[in-house]
Amino acid sequence: MSVLRMLILVLVGSKKESYMSLAKKLDDASLVEKIKTSQDSQLFGILYDRYSNKVYNKCYSFTHNEPEAKDLTQEIFLKVFLKLDLYNAVKASFSTWLFVITYNFCTNYVNRTKKKNNAERLDDHEYHLGEEQEIGIDDINSLDPNKLTKALQLLPPEEKSLLLLKYQDDVSIKELQVSLELGESAIKMRLNRAKIKVVKIYNSL
Repeated sequence: MSVLRMLILVLVGSKKESYMSLAKKLDDASLVEKIKTSQDSQLFGILYDRYSNKVYNKCYSFTHNEPEAKDLTQEIFLKVFLKLDLYNAVKASFSTWLFVITYNFCTNYVNRTKKKNNAERLDDHEYHLGEEQEIGIDDINSLDPNKLTKALQLLPPEEKSLLLLKYQDDVSIKELQVSLELGESAIKMRLNRAKIKVVKIYNSL
């Protein structure tokens, strides 16, 4: 290799390294815009590094299987990369958008590949009694964490996803409205119904 070629490679590599270093300092929304315009998969790798562990942990909470959770994580990020043009920073933060995709993907996976558990087979009328009561977050926080985790695993995946988005990922009602395309009252009703179910399951354990 000629000295000139080596020099060019060093200079290009240095510029690329500097470019990536600057990109790592960008917030999510700015980074997404850069990826959209450049289609640079290395830039997308920065987003992957920021969120892959969180996405993996969410996938694992649904599958309880490391290889499956890893596969789902890869599939989710591929889907996110292909759908990145659909992301709108005005409507929701990138993390909210990503986590909604993650939960939807996991929910579909569970429904498609796993047999429904006993809690999912329970008739809706079992939850009608007391459904109009309001379950506050303080009521949930007062429960034993380990037992609550077990109760969450017995919830239908759709309701588990909604509770995790709201109370684990701190997604606002407004962001949930936009992401799930539901009205405020529908979101609040579903949240309360899910909280009632998880408390009933918790009390039955």
